[in-house]
Amino acid sequence: MRTLLIGGNGFIGSHLVEGLRAAGHAVSVLDPRPARDDVDWSGVNYRCASHADETVLGEMLADCDVVLHLASTTVPFTSNANPVYDVSTNLVDTLRLLGAMRSRGLRRIVFFSSGGTVYGNPDSLPVEETHPLRPVSSYGVVKTAIEQYLLMYHRLGELDPLILRPSNPYGPRQAASGRQGFIAKVLSCLHDDAPLQIWGDGSAVRDYLYIDDLVSLVSQAVNGAECGVYNVGSGIGHSLNDVRSAAERVAGKTMNVEYLPAQGFDVRGIVLDIAAAGARFGWRPRIDLEEGLARTWREGG
Repeated sequence: MRTLLIGGNGFIGSHLVEGLRAAGHAVSVLDPRPARDDVDWSGVNYRCASHADETVLGEMLADCDVVLHLASTTVPFTSNANPVYDVSTNLVDTLRLLGAMRSRGLRRIVFFSSGGTVYGNPDSLPVEETHPLRPVSSYGVVKTAIEQYLLMYHRLGELDPLILRPSNPYGPRQAASGRQGFIAKVLSCLHDDAPLQIWGDGSAVRDYLYIDDLVSLVSQAVNGAECGVYNVGSGIGHSLNDVRSAAERVAGKTMNVEYLPAQGFDVRGIVLDIAAAGARFGWRPRIDLEEGLARTWREGG
């Protein structure tokens, strides 16, 4: 299978590159950043360009069977500050990508949506895929809109989309400097003996998924023709304070915590119902939080 990863240089993308290559797939990457130096890119067709570059995009699409779309120029924290930028660089550029695929008769796309933002503040936990979508960030609104366009083109018989809604993936190589990746930030603070800032009182609940479990599902799903929407998480919720305590046990030391005012665009709690992905793909996550934290800590975050 010839796979094209748009946004393959990031945390999730670089792990997928390794997993797909190990599974025997031919892997190409289209990413505007130079290839990171902590990944072996041997045998990977890497193009340093944006998927908004229609010429380069066309060349890459001509040599692939399935597109994995992971790219995003925003995170929830930044998206509300400039929703016009969010829409123009994520929604509009994705629509151009879909148009380029359709014009070439390329039907298969795996889109990485967001199980942490598209539902907003859910009515109950865990959240099934059929729950109403009520995002409270522009990031979630744009992810939802892209999902709807993909499903529209599927109904029109023009695309075969698989939409994945990952929860909060974590693991080695996740940057601690950004606004996403709470576990990466916690482990970085422990490593540097630095204080940890938590927005809110630390009671917000999240569903954390170790990166190898996400790669395992995608490696299976990319081979098939399944379409539709699937949650991908651990199915277990942990508060921010729980995560901090577990990380302290793994590291064998404690940390100082500074609690800051809660942010309106952060959901209060999210845990994903993953029964559909389990039934369809025969998949289940295997790495629990404490083991995942330990693996990430040992590998330097």
